[in-house]
Amino acid sequence: MLFAVILTVIPLKTAAQELSPEADSALMKMIELGEIVIKASKDNVTYKSIPASVSVISSLSLSENEVRSLNDISAMAPNFFMPDYGSKLTSPVYIRGIGSRINSPSVGLYVDYVPYFEKAAFDFDFFDIKRIEVLRGPQGTLFGRNTMGGIVNIVTTSPMDYAGTNFNLSAGNYGTYSANGGHYGKAGNKFAYSVAMNYLHNDGFYTNFFTGSPVDKLNSYGLRTRMIYEVSKKLTIENIAGFELSRQGGYPYAIYNDSLNAAEEINYNQYSSYDRNLFSDAILVKYSGEKFDLLATTSYQYLNDNQGIDQDFTADSLYYIVQKQNQNMISQELIMRSKENRRYKWLFGAYAFYQAFDNSVDVDAYTSKLSYIKTYDHKIDGYAFFHQSTITDFLVKNLSLTAGIRLDAEKDFLHYTYDRTLRGVFANLADTVYPALKSLEFIPRFALNYKLHNSNLYAVIARGYKTGGFNSTFERPEDLTFEPEYSWNYEAGIKTPLLKNILYADFALYYIDWKNQQIYQTVPSGRGSMLKNAGHSVSKGGELSLRTAPLKGYEFAVAYGYTHATFNSYVVNSSTDYNGNYLPYVPRHTLSVQASRTFAIHNSGLIDNIRINALYRGNGEIFWDEENTVNQSFYGLFDAKISFIKQSLRFDIWAKNIFNKEYSSFYFEALGNKYVQIGKPAQIGINLSVKF
Repeated sequence: MLFAVILTVIPLKTAAQELSPEADSALMKMIELGEIVIKASKDNVTYKSIPASVSVISSLSLSENEVRSLNDISAMAPNFFMPDYGSKLTSPVYIRGIGSRINSPSVGLYVDYVPYFEKAAFDFDFFDIKRIEVLRGPQGTLFGRNTMGGIVNIVTTSPMDYAGTNFNLSAGNYGTYSANGGHYGKAGNKFAYSVAMNYLHNDGFYTNFFTGSPVDKLNSYGLRTRMIYEVSKKLTIENIAGFELSRQGGYPYAIYNDSLNAAEEINYNQYSSYDRNLFSDAILVKYSGEKFDLLATTSYQYLNDNQGIDQDFTADSLYYIVQKQNQNMISQELIMRSKENRRYKWLFGAYAFYQAFDNSVDVDAYTSKLSYIKTYDHKIDGYAFFHQSTITDFLVKNLSLTAGIRLDAEKDFLHYTYDRTLRGVFANLADTVYPALKSLEFIPRFALNYKLHNSNLYAVIARGYKTGGFNSTFERPEDLTFEPEYSWNYEAGIKTPLLKNILYADFALYYIDWKNQQIYQTVPSGRGSMLKNAGHSVSKGGELSLRTAPLKGYEFAVAYGYTHATFNSYVVNSSTDYNGNYLPYVPRHTLSVQASRTFAIHNSGLIDNIRINALYRGNGEIFWDEENTVNQSFYGLFDAKISFIKQSLRFDIWAKNIFNKEYSSFYFEALGNKYVQIGKPAQIGINLSVKF
């Protein structure tokens, strides 16, 4: 009601108080998407000229839409979906139907040049974010392994771009409190630094009927530091470090009652949780020569987590599992790229990484008086060489050809132990070092880009590749490993301004031929999950993004994605045939519509501007199983925010899922039961922000 009143009353009382033409023009230049350099491109190409389907989500958009983590941008980029369920551990990402529920991701994530190889690290709290770039389609030529679906590149705020101090406080229902702030400064002309911190608390959105206490309480602490030293005009050294500590209750799963067609109460007797420590650090050395640029990036990531879970999710003491993970990952990348603006541009790169895991799974099966512990000493190392060339005015004027190739080599080692205690009798059932899994892959990409007046038309052919590996849970020898999966992606699109540059449109069509797909399955006992390879799948669809420049205080943005992802050939056995069925967990449609208006309040000592923002996000239909017997129909969530701004002070009132839409964020079957998690309810809160 408050939003409706403001929208109708303010225009009548401030007829001459819209933004001035000068302010309008300045804002238009600030958000002119065609001139943004896409950092994930690695060759300094702009949004307008990159031959790929790209979404750029600015810091303003993140703030106005209360984006607190990566899953909050679902549908804001076409065909991007990251469900919010379980805990920070369960964080799969899907782009164009390509994704993975367990093990390695199918979509790459980079944060300030640090690759996030583990999905367990994907769901972290946002603060100090400058922008997010989402590149759809295979990006393996420049990024290598496990980027079949695309790349999400997160760029944080640099003290070279912004100087000052800011504080942000927030409070909402369900005991939600957060505080973050940062200082960005310079010491002389050559050294810049920043320190940013974040704290988030939530009492939980779901209650366990058995205990009467919240299921998903959360406390999270974050820190990020940045130091930049300009040794000379040509040489810069930079260090970016980040840390997050989170303690989270989790897994608000309830038994689904078929007769009532609804979820029962969350009702299980053993507390389930997910605790995680996450640290990353990157050292960047940039050298700018007369004819080329050289960039060396050394990155390190440490992840330590502990998951305790009541596996049966009932009031009975049946199964309880504790999984621990300790990961160290280090990588080194070296890129040399041409600098002169000639017809021919080139890029050469080399990459190497080492990833070490120490994992354990501790299971108690109370009714059978069985307990066992499995440990995995797991190591992966690899190296790659890659090249990309771009020729402008190729064959005809304004036509560019980009061609790239990557050689990617990898080794995967596993030392596995299995100790069991059954009715008081101990036995060591396995202590094995398995033969290393080796792979050598060539990943090509070809793209054409044609500039027609102010428009760009492009076409892409690219190969996608996701590594195979060892399953972390298996009960039969044939389930120990799974094989790599491959795809060929065919895409055509156009980026064009419309209506005298008032509207900017980005449209793409794609077809993905996908072989040897890695499919999530439960192990025969139902106590765990694994990956198995399917036959042949196809994903095809389209994407449309529309954004207006600010016009008399109004701004609009629309993002729509359509994905038709089906099994072409997936025959499990003589009685089970999934041919023609939709892939599970993939929304067929994603849609977001954002509308904003700024009101300039003249001659007021209290308020300079009032800004109103509304966002609609929709996803669906989503099937939860290969049989396509259970689904979540298309659903939409409405969010809104009103901001009162006085110079550097800002006060917000925000609401998420305003109409308290009920939907299933997750569904699965295990141990003879059906389980469901209901999506988060309506939330409302306030923010106070100040900048110095």
